[in-house]
Amino acid sequence: MSEATEADIQQDTTDTLQRFSEVLENGSLAQVHSMLRSMHTAEIAYILESLPAETRKTVFSLVRPNLDGDLLLHLNDNLRASLISEMAPQELVAAAEGLDTDDLADLLPEMPDDVTEQILQTLDEQNRRSVEHVMSYDEDTAGGLMNTDTIQVRADISIDVVLRYLRLRSKLPDATDSLMVVDRNGYYLGTLGLASLLTSETNLNVAEVMSKSIDGILATTPVQEVAKLFEHRDLISAPVVDDEGYLLGRITIDDVVDVIRDEGDHSFMGMAGLNEEEDLFAPVIASSKRRTIWLGINMLTAIMASWVIAMFDATIEKLVALAILMPIVASMGGIAGNQTLALVIRGMALGQVSNKNAHRLIVKEVSVGLLNGLVWSIIIGLISIYWFNNAMLGVVLAIAMFMNLIIAALAGAGIPMLLKRLGIDPAIAGSVVLTTVTDVIGFVAFLGLASLLLF
Repeated sequence: MSEATEADIQQDTTDTLQRFSEVLENGSLAQVHSMLRSMHTAEIAYILESLPAETRKTVFSLVRPNLDGDLLLHLNDNLRASLISEMAPQELVAAAEGLDTDDLADLLPEMPDDVTEQILQTLDEQNRRSVEHVMSYDEDTAGGLMNTDTIQVRADISIDVVLRYLRLRSKLPDATDSLMVVDRNGYYLGTLGLASLLTSETNLNVAEVMSKSIDGILATTPVQEVAKLFEHRDLISAPVVDDEGYLLGRITIDDVVDVIRDEGDHSFMGMAGLNEEEDLFAPVIASSKRRTIWLGINMLTAIMASWVIAMFDATIEKLVALAILMPIVASMGGIAGNQTLALVIRGMALGQVSNKNAHRLIVKEVSVGLLNGLVWSIIIGLISIYWFNNAMLGVVLAIAMFMNLIIAALAGAGIPMLLKRLGIDPAIAGSVVLTTVTDVIGFVAFLGLASLLLF
């Protein structure tokens, strides 16, 4: 059987939303409730995020009596906060029951203080300490991502003892592919894979079978670095340790997938100046406020570009063709620059760009700009000569295009590196800065050359 492609999965989710919308519109509330009961919490979250605000309230009222805290975790931040604000304290306490420590630690900061206290009081002392310990780390670190629900075994016991111990447990923690091996003081030594456990002689000690190939991840490690480690080493789980090597917990692949998805959303939405948690059907006023700042910044850059054009108004008045051809130079520069920008930002996110190779990357992108600039400047120059029957105008346009494509490549590679050094997120600010550079340089080059060579 062939594996489902990403397109197939996307089509399935779209079909689910379509079927649900039809039942919601034409069926009874009992049918809607029945359909919701057959869905996974992730599917319900997808449905809620895809519905307009009025319809969303109706559907949430059907889910609410049996709400699982896992559903809240699958929702985007804005929608989750909105729904939590509408729920009674006892509903929130009930929703939090049964959540893993890492999930509970993610949810509690968004709860009202009195509800947080009630939830913590319902936990036994060990689980309460575990949740508080996870919450003590920043959410964007390995410590904030980890789950303290781990199976630990000592290196000096036999495989037979481990097997008998596992038989006494009611179940294994989710995504368990290995056991964590520690010394008598709880310091991490290695992992005992389930495959090795089941295939080894029972009289052997854990120390003779365990693997030391997976190093403990420091609790302060950024989640982006954790995601790269899982990707490069095809891990399902990994231990988390403190600075001294004491085992704190583990990170599992399901949490890392969420990190990778969030990073992708952040880069994609950031290019438009939006937050990755933007609610599709958020209130109009709230959405408008969040977007205003980037619209304002873009307006300022547009005014700057217009000011540059105004400096050459006399030149444009003498030859109308300049106004017709001017957008071509800026547009081509913007497209070329954004191609380089996207490539560099992706490389930075994957950790492929460093101080050692940044210079060579810039040289390579400028070389691409030179080649593309040569090809497309000749083409657009010939087109303009044929269009306006003016050879010198074609030369001016070709030179301006050539210059702007080179500058665009240089800016596309250099801007994200500079922004990162300044502590500014390149995914959010890079596109705005780049557009300003390519517009201004394109207009100055084209209109400046026209002033010098045509009149």
